[in-house]
Amino acid sequence: MLFLPILVPVAFWAIYHYHKDRHRPEPLGNLLLCFLLGIGASFISQAMYQAAGIIGIRYDAFMLADSSLAGLFAYAVLVIGGIEETAKFIPFVVVALRLKAFDEKMDGIIYASFIALGYAAAENYSYLEFLDDRDAVLRGFASPLVHIMFSSTWGYMVGKAYLAGRPLVLLSYLAVTVSALLHGLYDFVVLAFPEALPVSALLILSIWLWRMRVITRLQAQHHATQRE
Repeated sequence: MLFLPILVPVAFWAIYHYHKDRHRPEPLGNLLLCFLLGIGASFISQAMYQAAGIIGIRYDAFMLADSSLAGLFAYAVLVIGGIEETAKFIPFVVVALRLKAFDEKMDGIIYASFIALGYAAAENYSYLEFLDDRDAVLRGFASPLVHIMFSSTWGYMVGKAYLAGRPLVLLSYLAVTVSALLHGLYDFVVLAFPEALPVSALLILSIWLWRMRVITRLQAQHHATQRE
């Protein structure tokens, strides 16, 4: 029962994304690998947070919310968003892009989402001891969705460029920067204005709608190719 807030959302989102990729589904072993890479990414982010503390840029976000909104925004974007999106992106670009089954644009979204799912599961596990049952359930379902949305941004952009044979270095910086900005903006609203949760929810909804539009277009292109 203790782990249900983690296991149920993981199962739900894993099945959901496997279903969305039903036309050319990725090998289950690859998806499991990316989930485990996401867990590994959580350790990368922990190391990066520790490094931020060593160089003096690790702060208590809740204290910043009370003392400096400008400082909180900078911290949310540059540290929280920057660290967590970079940590998830590293195994994506080092491992997931090299998989033989990575052969269509949809794969960037799918593999990035499974890395995000593993990252969120590890993150939720680390918070279990600090949450009551209600908050554990709420976080259990919200955190995977949020991480999946942000990761899909760089997953699609970089995956698409990789398949087109385009240079990835500058695009990777741009993609992770966009994702970190969205991530930081979300965290800033949640931390600074807890009563304005509809605003943060609207941000996630906007990314969701963009993501669904991309997936629908890719599926339509796949159907057209099959008919041809």
